[in-house]
Amino acid sequence: MRQSWSLRDLQSWVRFTDDRPPFLFSVFFWTATVIVATIFAYSFSSIETEALWDWPLFAVLFYAGIAALLPAVVLWRFLPWQPGASVARKALTVAFLAMTLLLMMSGGVAGLLIVGLAVSNALIVLGVRGALVYACIAGLLGFLVGLMNPAQGVLQAAMNGLIMIFLCLVLLLGVVAMFDSSQRAEETRRLLADLEQAHAELAGYAARSRELAIAEERARIARDMHDSVGHYLTVINVGLQNAERYRTARPEAAWDEVGQARALTLEALTDTRRWVRALKPLRMDGRTGPDALRALAESFGSADTGVAFTLNGTWPDVDEGRELVCYRIVQEGLTNALRHSGARHVEVALDCTDERVEVTVSDDGSGAAPGATANGFGLRGLRERLRGVGGELDVTAGSGGGFTLRATVPV
Repeated sequence: MRQSWSLRDLQSWVRFTDDRPPFLFSVFFWTATVIVATIFAYSFSSIETEALWDWPLFAVLFYAGIAALLPAVVLWRFLPWQPGASVARKALTVAFLAMTLLLMMSGGVAGLLIVGLAVSNALIVLGVRGALVYACIAGLLGFLVGLMNPAQGVLQAAMNGLIMIFLCLVLLLGVVAMFDSSQRAEETRRLLADLEQAHAELAGYAARSRELAIAEERARIARDMHDSVGHYLTVINVGLQNAERYRTARPEAAWDEVGQARALTLEALTDTRRWVRALKPLRMDGRTGPDALRALAESFGSADTGVAFTLNGTWPDVDEGRELVCYRIVQEGLTNALRHSGARHVEVALDCTDERVEVTVSDDGSGAAPGATANGFGLRGLRERLRGVGGELDVTAGSGGGFTLRATVPV
């Protein structure tokens, strides 16, 4: 963990942010500035200034370097560090380049470091051509200074100029790598911010989709319970009203109505219990996969209607969302078969492969009315569920020919 934090801190030292130089560049500049100022102070105390004028041009460059130190410090604070700077700010870069060339004459190695920083700024602001031109000027100036030194020959002066150009080129390559890394890091941060925002939006969409799915499921349950339990209660109420009306004039008819109401009450209770069992969560009593689907199928069986469950193949590794889709398919198929078809036998079959699960619910009932398979609320909901997981729904129904619901759920 400590190594990771050290690497992150180092990256922040070489990052171009907010039109400011990397922190490492500032450290180099101010360190070099202190060294150059120290060199100048030492030169005044140890060198006889009159001796400098034995080489007038060299003396002029030396004093010009001293005079250029303060403007270079001021310009450093206002230098642009982003491409596309205005003409006025580019002028600051050019002025800083001129000051650093003068510092190179009398600043020693520290002056060369400031020259390297100027090359870096020229690359960012003026582009590759501007930086190369500056590097060539620095090399030429190094060559000329070498010629002015009586202790050096032409060959050594030329070597000084070439070394200066080589150092500038090396610094250019380093700055290109640093700037590219900084740009990539900034782009990565923007992408991460966009991903976080997209994640938050998707989480909101998922929550709203879940709410819509729950609302849709509740509406379907409310409708179906109204059609089943509400129908029973309506008939029971009418029967009891008749019994109350017949209790004096026709006692036998009244008792018949009471008996019918009692029978309907048991049927309504059975239907309600079936609904409660069908609405249990997928992981009923710790069971998942085929066990949960088998328990669901068995919960729909009754004395009038038998429900058989078969499993072909091995249940694949299905995620909970797709498993829930399989559960809803069986639930919808059994509910329709028992409530609408008048079937005596219903079969639930699972055909499993490594790529998909095929769920089939078939009965021997009276089939379905024309258009019911397309307009049914429950079947539309199933198609939407399957479409969400890339599955398909196939319904076969015919008057008097039974009803078959077959769904394919890809793993």
